[in-house]
Amino acid sequence: HIQDRDLKVLRQIVKTKLNLEMANNKDIIKLALSEIHPDMITLVPEKRQELTTEGGLDVISNSQSLSETIELFRSNHILVSLFIDPDPAQIKEAGRIKAEFIEIHTGKYAESKTEESMLAEMENIENTIKTADKLGLRINAGHGLNYKNVIPLARFQLIEEFNIGHSIISRAVLVGLDKAVREMIDAIRYGEEIL
Repeated sequence: HIQDRDLKVLRQIVKTKLNLEMANNKDIIKLALSEIHPDMITLVPEKRQELTTEGGLDVISNSQSLSETIELFRSNHILVSLFIDPDPAQIKEAGRIKAEFIEIHTGKYAESKTEESMLAEMENIENTIKTADKLGLRINAGHGLNYKNVIPLARFQLIEEFNIGHSIISRAVLVGLDKAVREMIDAIRYGEEIL
């Protein structure tokens, strides 16, 4: 369990908001509500053998349990996001069960090997954004994004936040964390490719 001193240190480090990425698991939910108190949670699918999340939540199949978890966190004034593939049916279900945010899984886009497949995935993402916006869902995006492939997605103004970790930390090894973060911000804001 997290010690009180660890939570104090965490709150000193996190100067903006704490978004806890977590599985829809009763033990993790209990820990989040009793000890961590995040500003936001992002529910992700989790398989024991995965090193990283390899796809979005199946909101349709898990609708009842996700709905209960969303209500529990909302009643504790914690925002809830669902990490989902750019699939209109999944987006509609996320809206129906009252998620506040979706985080679009951008893995297929990021792994595109041809311009044609990249453009097709961008079209899926754009359609997802339009559907989510019509449903009143707020929109984040992430998975496999880097300094180059984030630029076309940054043009979609309804995306509020990009969740990017590996690329920034890898770059930070060379230039330091402060510069790596600033370069990513510039890539998103101004379309400035650094690599």
